[in-house]
Amino acid sequence: MSGAPRVVGVIGPSGVGKDSLIAALAASAPGFRALQRVVTRPADETEPFRSVTEAEFKAMAEAGAFALHWSAHRLRYGVPRAEIAALGPGETGLVNLSRSVLAEASRVLPGFAVLQLTAPPEVLALRLSDRGRETGADIAARLARPAPALPEGLEIVVVDNGGTLDQAVRAASRALSRPSGRSSIR
Repeated sequence: MSGAPRVVGVIGPSGVGKDSLIAALAASAPGFRALQRVVTRPADETEPFRSVTEAEFKAMAEAGAFALHWSAHRLRYGVPRAEIAALGPGETGLVNLSRSVLAEASRVLPGFAVLQLTAPPEVLALRLSDRGRETGADIAARLARPAPALPEGLEIVVVDNGGTLDQAVRAASRALSRPSGRSSIR
């Protein structure tokens, strides 16, 4: 691999398969690596992250351990500086991010780009239901919320993850291997 490392923030609605795509892309496509986030939530099998208490998170933030951190849904999330520093030349780090931190991410993360995943509402509803963490009413309310606008000037790649994971991995790998710019791959 050659060239500078870069970070790709993976975004999309709940149930679109962000963590599944990150893991599959890192496992099957050379040059991609999943970056582990720190989250103030008990660990579970649905999402890979380092679980910490609120006090541990606060201490880490105060010590400057995070390249980027934010709050959402009564939880705190952080991307450790060590994860970014561990990227090798030409390697692409993939991390699940909130839309709320994309502008900051573009300022602090190397070669930052966005991989925006989409899927039809019926696919999202089924995936959210399969998780078993929300009621049908909660899922309907979540799907009815409009997504906030993305900041201007970002490199954005849009990939449909409404089909199989293999299809999305191939599309994301192709799209992220192209030169910078905005593109949409299905």
